[in-house]
This record gives sequence, structure tokens and C-alpha cells, in this order.
Amino acid sequence: MAVDFNDVQALVRSGFGSLGGARYVLLRIVDATRAKAWLARAEPTRASQVGGAHELRCAMQIAFTRAGLIAAGFDEAELETMAPEFLDGMASDGRRSHRLGDVGESAPEHWNWGVGAREPHALIMLLAKKTMIADWASGIEAAALANGFAPVASFDSCPAREDGDASHEPFGFADGVSQPKIDWNGERSISPSANHDYNPLIAAGEILLGHSNEYGVSAGDANGALVQRNGSYLVYRQLEQDVTGFWQWAAEAAGPENARWMAERVVGRGIDGSPLPGLATSGGRDDFLFKGDPDGIVCPLGSHIRRANPRSGDNPHGRRGFLRDLVSAVGLAGKATDDPVASARFHRILRRGRPYGTTITPELAMLPELPHVEAGLHFLCLNASLARQFEFIQGAWLISPTFGGLSQEDDPLLGSRCPFPDDRRTDLFRYHDAHGVPRIAQDMPRFVTVRGGAYFFLPSITGLMSIASR
Repeated sequence: MAVDFNDVQALVRSGFGSLGGARYVLLRIVDATRAKAWLARAEPTRASQVGGAHELRCAMQIAFTRAGLIAAGFDEAELETMAPEFLDGMASDGRRSHRLGDVGESAPEHWNWGVGAREPHALIMLLAKKTMIADWASGIEAAALANGFAPVASFDSCPAREDGDASHEPFGFADGVSQPKIDWNGERSISPSANHDYNPLIAAGEILLGHSNEYGVSAGDANGALVQRNGSYLVYRQLEQDVTGFWQWAAEAAGPENARWMAERVVGRGIDGSPLPGLATSGGRDDFLFKGDPDGIVCPLGSHIRRANPRSGDNPHGRRGFLRDLVSAVGLAGKATDDPVASARFHRILRRGRPYGTTITPELAMLPELPHVEAGLHFLCLNASLARQFEFIQGAWLISPTFGGLSQEDDPLLGSRCPFPDDRRTDLFRYHDAHGVPRIAQDMPRFVTVRGGAYFFLPSITGLMSIASR
């Protein structure tokens, strides 16, 4: 069944690359009657309004936490069909924080927002052309505050590129290069033969509730008090990036002249988003696989992009004949890096983040006398299953010090460097130098710190009306 774009908030279909300005407004509901009256009048941008000939000049999107839905009038029983992770919340307990890597300086008790009195009820995302974002966003924010909402925090992002190309995150790397392609019309097959090899195309139900996912089933209650069909779970994390620390470490580890080379191995891509030289590609900067580099000589096994998306089909070896495929599929052959259980198609997310803070060049960031600059990423992603998608990627791939048969190293870009429960270190990074000689970087510092976060529900247009009418 094709997705009804007129009932879907536009963020599901577009990252609004043509809109250079953004503001993220976090609010609490203090007067439910007035707040819901304002929501009933709100006009969030629909997916049907993007992708056509009409130029979009601004967009508004609205999402809610569990606490926000309760404040709007829903009771616990009416929400019990929603994802347990959403109902628990991102900072619900120490076990979840540990699985997500929210420990040490990133632990929720150090967050600027997301817990206690600073737990938001609603998120209003405002995006517009650079020339109009300030006045337009301020007007909408003021209207919400005058109609039953109280402020928690408000953040402006750095301008994105308005030519629609990928923007660059604060470390300087092209961002938004790799995204899954959504089968909006429900045409692709989910049979094993069709997904033997890696394919960036995924079922709409991986992002939208009420649609068939990669298992051939759908999630979400379309008939309850809260209409969930055509909605999605939104993850929002404010990630502070130590830009000077990252580039000064790279310069110290490899020498200033090779700092860029080293940084590209940590990320797993060229700074412009291109595949690392030596990875087989058909020409596109996102058209490559890792099976031709099984030992991580070109792209390190523990690099950020290799963890975030291993680019594995249902069988990581590819097509090798019936008997060999069968032996591999049941786990009787291969290495930890070849684990066929972790097929990428079951663990994809749709990223919608934007940078914030001061932008500086890598060359400037390497100067030892340069003071710390405030910069980071408003990380947002959409998925239909928080447990199987975002939390799996974060816990089993990014943060795990044993990912792909490795040991004592977490994600070199996002890792906390906090010891494993048995006190094993996690601050190593294995790579091969320009001559193919294995190397190990030790005592890697932390480069990214979580400053706030929450799980939100991004309702459909119908779902938003079911909230406003409570």
C-alpha cells in the first residue's frame, strides 16, 4: 500500500536541505486546554508539500514525548501499545544509559535538558530560508509560549547549504551522505532471495508505523485514542563535539601533514564524503561495500561508518552457491565481521540532524594555542522501532567494544572511552598505515559528549489532531 503523503509530516520525506536555517524549540505543557487549542490551529508541513515544483520557504514539524502525551490528557492505558522504549524514555535508567553509551560526562545527570524539570513535553522544529528564519521562528515560538506552553530550551542550528547538497558537520566532514531509500509504494520484495545482497532500499514500515516493515509486519495502533499510523519515533540528541581536540589528536597521532589522512580513517570516509581510496565503487560516493576489504586494511574495521552501517545483506559473503550460502546463513562459517544476523536492512534509521556552534577549518583547529570552540550536532533520526533500529545501532554497533570481533575499542568518533564492565579499556583504535602495516592508536580521548536528549513521537496529521482533540 502506498504511503499517503498528505497525512505524513514532511520530515519523514525530506531533510529540508534547501532551507538553510533551523530552530529547535523544546517546551512543556502548562495549560493543556490552551496548548491543545493552539495545536489544533497549527499547520505542520505535510510530506505532500515537498518534492514538487513549488518552492518551500519554511516548514514546521511537531513531536511529543510520553510525558507530553500524558500532559495533553492521555492516560497510561491509552499509550500501552506504543514502544516500551518510548514509554520508558531515553534517560529512564542506568541500564539504558549504559547501552546507549550515556556514561561518564555524557550521563543524564550532566545533561542540560532532557531529565527532571527540564524534560520536554513537545518539540517544535522550525526550518526556513536564512533570510526569514529568525523573525518567522521567533513569532511561532512566542505564540506557543503565549498559549499554554513554557520554555525548556531553544536552539538555532548553523546554516545548512541551500543548494541541496550535503552540509558539513563540525569536524569538517560531509554529512547526510548515506541514507536509506524508502519504498514509499510498497513495491519491493522482502523475500530472502531479494535481500541476499546489501540494498539501500527499505520498506516504509521501517520508518512509518502502520506500514509493512522488513519482516513483513506493521506496528502501531491505528484505531486507539492516539492514532499512530503514519507516525514515527524521533530520537533527538544534542551532541557536543570537541573539534579542536579531535584535530589536535589527529595531528599528534599522525603528524600535521597526515592529520587529515588519520581523521578520514577514524570516520571511514574522505572528508568530502567520498569512499576511501581502494574501496570498490561504481562511481558514486555512496556506492560501495566492505566485503572487498574484509580485514579493514583500507577502511578500519572499527571506523565510524563501518559501525554505523556495515552494508551487509542477509548473507555478508554475497552469492556463492546454494550449499555455501546455507552453511553461511546458519552461522557455521565466517568470522565475527561476517555475522549474517546483523543484516543492515533490519537496522536502518533516517537521519535528520543539523550542526550548531562555531565552524572552523581543520587547519585552524590543529593550532595548539586555539581555545575550545562550542560546536556540535543536533542529532535527529526517525525509525519505527527504537529497540531494533536506533538502540541496536547505538549499543551493538557504535558503542560496543567487541563489534566485529574487535576488543577494547568503541566508536573512535562517538565513543565514551569509559571502561567495559570488567574494567577492560575501550580507548584503542586499530588501523593500517599507508604502507598496510597494522597500527594501534592508544589512549584516544573522548571527542563527543551528550548534552541532552529525549525520545519523541512524530505523529501523522491525523495523529496530531487526535492529540489536539483530547
